[in-house]
Amino acid sequence: MALKNYYVYIMTNKPHGVLYTGFTNNLIRRTYQHKHKLIDGFTKKYNVDKLVYYEIHHDPMSAIIREKRIKKWKRAWKIELIEGMNPEWKDLYYDLLGGKDGEGCIGEGFPLARE
Repeated sequence: MALKNYYVYIMTNKPHGVLYTGFTNNLIRRTYQHKHKLIDGFTKKYNVDKLVYYEIHHDPMSAIIREKRIKKWKRAWKIELIEGMNPEWKDLYYDLLGGKDGEGCIGEGFPLARE
């Protein structure tokens, strides 16, 4: 039986801008939803659409606990976490898709990221 992945992620609107921490079992789909403002709430209101950090967990409870801990962190700690993985604050979404410009389909009926 294959392990299921769960993700804790951080998104922003620009380098050192607004930070949003979340949890999901499908990082590509969830980032797509944020990028295209498909879900009302904080990320839509503040134009948070760049994936700058993520980590993979194989247990949903450990991911949820980690998300809650990060949400309580000081902003400086979150920035340190991001810059440890992604010092240039690049949008990691396109890396997940397998290319810098988002070429290709992300599956599950979602169109290309640039549509």
